[in-house]
Amino acid sequence: MPKIVAIETAIASAVMPNLLLVRVHTDDGLVGNGETYYTPHAVAALIHDWMAERLLGAEATAIEAHWRFLYERCTPFGHPGAEMRALSALDLCLWDILGKSVNLPVHRLLGGPVRGSIPIYNTSGGPSYGALTGQSVQARHPGWPGYGDVGSPGPLQDHWSSLHDAGRLAEELLAEGISVMKLWPFDRAAHQRGGLHISWADLREAMKPLEDIRNRVGMKMDIAIEGHAFFQLPAALRIAEALREIKPLWLEDVLRVDHVGTLATFRERAQLPVAASEMLLGRKEYLAVLQAQACDYCMVDPTWNGGISESKRVIDLAQAYNIPATIHDCTGPLTLFAGLQLAGASTQVVFQETVRAHIRSFYSRLVDNLPQIQDGQALIPTQPGLGCNLQDGLFADPANQPRCSRL
Repeated sequence: MPKIVAIETAIASAVMPNLLLVRVHTDDGLVGNGETYYTPHAVAALIHDWMAERLLGAEATAIEAHWRFLYERCTPFGHPGAEMRALSALDLCLWDILGKSVNLPVHRLLGGPVRGSIPIYNTSGGPSYGALTGQSVQARHPGWPGYGDVGSPGPLQDHWSSLHDAGRLAEELLAEGISVMKLWPFDRAAHQRGGLHISWADLREAMKPLEDIRNRVGMKMDIAIEGHAFFQLPAALRIAEALREIKPLWLEDVLRVDHVGTLATFRERAQLPVAASEMLLGRKEYLAVLQAQACDYCMVDPTWNGGISESKRVIDLAQAYNIPATIHDCTGPLTLFAGLQLAGASTQVVFQETVRAHIRSFYSRLVDNLPQIQDGQALIPTQPGLGCNLQDGLFADPANQPRCSRL
């Protein structure tokens, strides 16, 4: 069995400065790839200063043993955070190694294949949404990059278009075979005045892109609403009231998921489907939401939620409640490839999130293979492991602050 001999990390500083890239090397030359997003320095420190002590010299394919050991030692001081993201990235690496060691894609090791492709939706981020381009290097939100750069008119500028030309964007996506789009027109009101209350004037302004979509393409396009957890319950309910005429696919994180009772109240009073949530980390948090009947869609992010291992368990848990799963990705390419492998092994997954602007603008700077999307469907990768590898040069560039722990 392959033994782990080195663990590398690098920060994609010139592409997505919040994206941590991870590689695990074995004594027989296999390389497993992983990633996670947010607080990359903290996650790298956890991997090298602590988790490497467990993994170096250990059997690479003992995935569940490593997962449980590290998880149990995270929980005493609070696992939902950098610890869970570190565990997620490493878990991807180990599944990638396992697949390569037996020359099979990961979904076949999870019980698949159950399908050859999965329907996607397009999240309306542009090339500089969470990433760095020539124009966004100076345009990042002061003190906090999480709001995303709105961009400007032009090709693949889906964030700008979702606010200023949403009907045309919907037509463009439908022409590509994409019939679901996600946008967040209410965020601006929260940024300007907070989320305790939303005025009728702000509400009507935010509804304009959604009305434009319905006027241009009718019900041909499903609309998913992202709230980024900016609103408290009264404002969230006012937003839901306005949205009923639009008939959205779901309302996602319009309010925080801190209290499942409040989320369940919101779902009941909103009278609209609720998606929850990539902000949940681990089975016990999803279990509480499912038991409270607080969601209609169970959204999971494999590079935040404990990797492929825990995400598979959450998807199976949702199946027991007859709640479809949908997979989050608005970050790096390995999150998307991990999601596709999970979708390839479960009939419970209804959608895979994609950001076409990311795929077509900078993913090739990070990985050696791009996801294949045809007529609104992402093909399940069939290459061994996850289906792609991180570019070697990313770990050689001093600007990316590479670190390596060796046996």
